Amino acid sequence: MRIPVVSRLLSRKPRVAVIRLSGTIGGAGRGGGLNDAALAPVIERAFRRGKPLAVALVINSPGGSPVQSSLIAARIRRLADEADIPVHAFVEDVAASGGYWLACAADDIWADESSILGSIGVISAGFGFDQLIQRWGIERRVHTAGTSKSTLDPFRPQDPDDVARLHTILEPIHQAFKNHVQARRGTRLAADQDLFTGAFWAGNEAVGLGLADGIAHPIPRLKALYGDKVRFEVHGMRRPLLRRLGLSADLLMDAAEDRAAFQRFGARG
Repeated sequence: MRIPVVSRLLSRKPRVAVIRLSGTIGGAGRGGGLNDAALAPVIERAFRRGKPLAVALVINSPGGSPVQSSLIAARIRRLADEADIPVHAFVEDVAASGGYWLACAADDIWADESSILGSIGVISAGFGFDQLIQRWGIERRVHTAGTSKSTLDPFRPQDPDDVARLHTILEPIHQAFKNHVQARRGTRLAADQDLFTGAFWAGNEAVGLGLADGIAHPIPRLKALYGDKVRFEVHGMRRPLLRRLGLSADLLMDAAEDRAAFQRFGARG
């Protein structure tokens, strides 16, 4: 005996879509990081496939590109508002810098006691090799059309004007980050402490500062919200076959970059 289509639809278990956001945040590049172009179909599918009761973001990211962080978070918010679907973020090891930007796209943020959250700041880092090439008798020859074309050249002594110019770029990006956090977290943020210095905190302290709403793991928390019969549908980026098999040459470069980024926040037991 065939069950009518309507009966089958009514008998389906309630569903929560789960989006995994793991890794550094960057442009399309070699394809290893989180970026809006690669995540767009994943996020769209999570919100539009049927109508889930909620979308859960499982985040493990030390950050990366502020632009890609903003684009991904904006896409999540747009779809959540259009479909009127609540979004919950769950932090694994790290939601720092751009990773925390993504977490703030959710309506609430949950973490493990040992999770690292925060690092609300912007950084530009590099090396200076001018003394090294002088020591080896190497002459640096640079010819530009445009007086600022060689700004921050690592093979020339640091120019204070270049540094001042860099700060005029970093400050607005930092302000955009702060605006996003303040808009999303609102009065939950501790008013008696500057949370925007680039500092980061472990789970319980982050909760006390209003950077997260509590200590919780995805499955028990979501079951508490939506019932024991809730079904989880996991969505994630599809990797090329060679990358999945570990045979891609650029996989090693991606892994090294990820490891270096995570180690900045990587307390280990």
